[in-house]
Parts: sequence; structure tokens; C-alpha cells
Amino acid sequence: MRSLEELINQSYQIENEFIELKGLFEGVLELLPNALWVLDENGGLIYQNDESLKIKNLLPIICNIQEDSEVELEGSFYLIKVNKKMGKSIISATDITDEKRKERLISMGQISANLAHEIRNPIGSVTLLSSTLLKRVDVSVKPLVLEIKKAIWRVERIIKATLLFSKGIQPNKNRFHLKQLQDELGLAIGYYTYTKMIDFVFNFKPDSIIYGDIDLLGIVFQNFIFNAIDAIEEEEELSNGFVELFCYEQENGNRVFEIYDNGKAFENKNIIFEPFKSTKVKGNGLGLALSLRIIEAHNGNVEIIDGQQKGFRIILASEELCS
Repeated sequence: MRSLEELINQSYQIENEFIELKGLFEGVLELLPNALWVLDENGGLIYQNDESLKIKNLLPIICNIQEDSEVELEGSFYLIKVNKKMGKSIISATDITDEKRKERLISMGQISANLAHEIRNPIGSVTLLSSTLLKRVDVSVKPLVLEIKKAIWRVERIIKATLLFSKGIQPNKNRFHLKQLQDELGLAIGYYTYTKMIDFVFNFKPDSIIYGDIDLLGIVFQNFIFNAIDAIEEEEELSNGFVELFCYEQENGNRVFEIYDNGKAFENKNIIFEPFKSTKVKGNGLGLALSLRIIEAHNGNVEIIDGQQKGFRIILASEELCS
């Protein structure tokens, strides 16, 4: 009797230890960052962790996969690994969307930079020829030549932005007056092509001092203003538009710029700063992505304003933080 009792107690002890080990094992599986499924020999589901429940539509696609592979589902990419043990299939799915995105950006950046270098020389020749042509043609033809120069200027901006994006941002910071930035933006607006009546308002003190790279910051504010112009152009029911730029100083010395327009609402705020993605008719999706990088290189940041007014808030770090 004693040996039987001991055997029963040992059985209970083994069972309890098994339950504890099973719980520990499942706890470890739940800590894994990737999704996990265990299928029987007939493809029936034996086990899945919480991560797999977040992508439940993936299992029907991968249940018959026999070897490691990559799968795309709803815009996300997953690395699928399959292991066979004791007639069971253990399938894991790791989200590699960010890695694929980085690979794509590197590839697109390299291609764009090479194209920009190739285009730069012929564009330089066309620029020189158009300037010469402007001096020689009749007055009636000059508006056409000016439009050609505007188009060339736009291509040159795209080339410059592409090369900056691919090489990286290294600001050359100095003090300058806001009047210098305002004058530069006024010239840039004159080169930009648009068809609607648009009022441009600069609500800041021209003699205010800013610390940063005026050339790079000029690119930033051009991009945001041109983005506003494009939004006004795309709003079909709008005949008159406005673009308004404010500037004020915070108590900590940071400079804050706010730019508003009454153009078309943001379609997808998630991709606004995504390189090579754009919901606009015009543009290649680099302008605002490059602007964000430039502001970050000035130890600042950019915020989307999407309430009663639509626009952006650009925060530049004070000189102490920026230097």
C-alpha cells in the first residue's frame, strides 16, 4: 500500500511539475516579439501566442509553406520560418517591414542621387542658354522664356533636395535676420507656378535674429510654403487662398514658426514625412521628409496642426541648445 501511495504521490508531483513547466513554457512564448503557431500533422491549430492573434489573417496564407520565406500582407512584410518536430509544424512570423523599408529607401536614394548627378550638367546648360535667350528674344516671347526658367528652377530644387537627402545634413549655423529669410522666400514664391489668387502673409518681426543655416532653413520654409500652395491649387471649390507664417519665441529661447493655409485637408498624416511618398499631384515626396531632417539637424522638431486651422508648427532650438 505504501509503495502504491508513494507512486500516486509521485504521479501528482510529476503532473504538477509538468503543469508548471507548461505554464513557464507558454510564458516564454508570450514574451517572444514574433508571432508563433503550432500545427498538427493535419494542419490543425494546436497553439498560438498573443502576437499571432494580431495578424490572424496571415495563418491561412502561410500554413502550407514548407520552407523559410518572406510574405507580404496588407502592406507589411513578414519573415516566415518553419520547423518540423515530431510530426508538428512550428511556424514563426517576424515583422520585417522596417528593414524592408530601409532597404527600399537606401536603394531609391542611391538611384535618385545617381540620376540627380546625371541631370545636373544638362540642366546647367539649359539654364545658361535660357538666360542668354531671355536677353535676345522679343518682348512678346519673354513670358515663355520666363516660364522655362521657372521650370528649370524647379528641377534644380529637386536635384538639390535629392542630393542633400542622400548625402546627409550638416548645417553651417550662423545668426541672421528674419528679413533675409523673408526676402529669399519672396523670390522663391515668384519662381513657383500656380494659378489661383493667393495672399502670402509674414507675421513676424523682420529684425528678429535666428540662429541656424539660412540656406537649409530657406529650403525648409520653401517646402512648407510650396506644400501649402499645392494644397490650395488642389482644393477645387477654392478660388482665393492664403498662406500665413507666424514666428514667436518661447520662454526657453526656442523659436517657433507656424504656417497655415486654407487648402485641401491632409489625406494621410501618417505618410506626410515619409520619403518618396506623396498624396499630391505635384512633387516626389522628398520635400517635407528633407525638411524634417533639416529641422532635426537644428535640434528642433515639426508638428502637424490639424484642428480648426491646418498647417505645421516648426520648432527651432535656442542658440544654446543648437550650437
